[in-house]
Amino acid sequence: MTTERPAPPPGTSRSELIADTALALLAERGMRGLTHRAVDEAAGLPPGSTSNRARTRAALLEAAVRRLAVREAAALGTAELPDPAGGPDALAEVLARALHRSLTGQRELLLARYELALEAARRPGLREVYDATGRGFFREPLVALMAAAGSAEPERHALSLIAWCEGLMFSCAAGSYHAEVPGEAQLRAGMAELLHGMLGRGRRDGG
Repeated sequence: MTTERPAPPPGTSRSELIADTALALLAERGMRGLTHRAVDEAAGLPPGSTSNRARTRAALLEAAVRRLAVREAAALGTAELPDPAGGPDALAEVLARALHRSLTGQRELLLARYELALEAARRPGLREVYDATGRGFFREPLVALMAAAGSAEPERHALSLIAWCEGLMFSCAAGSYHAEVPGEAQLRAGMAELLHGMLGRGRRDGG
């Protein structure tokens, strides 16, 4: 029995449909539930369609990682990062809103990411793709944001910010807080504390 899925948004290519379906299967069934045949069935595609786009399991996983990065970046709004000139509180407000949106509306993507992250630890080729997409879509933009905000150590501060967000997302998606997702106000308060701690001391302007 296959799970009925909503029709893809207009303009979705077959490659995107296959990758989206792979992500949904990873979240629903785990790594063992992801097969070419399962993707064909769940996506409502003719048998062999997934194999035509991703010949091997490695290729299917890599397609899922790349699609995951695109969808998470869109959900988090990394293409429209806030103006760092607004200060820590303004940054905290925008980043907390994006984080809350991910926690409340993108749990499927989070679960799929954890499956892929663990698999990447065992597959060097997948590890390269996973790390490259993470750098391009998330790490480098956040380093640039922290530098523009006045961080004296933008690489280290970006790592702290990513680690805080990652830990919170795991706790709320798959950990002990999965049934107690914090509200946007709580996230904003925690984010503001973190940013004030990083940007309140050692600013380039001495402030």
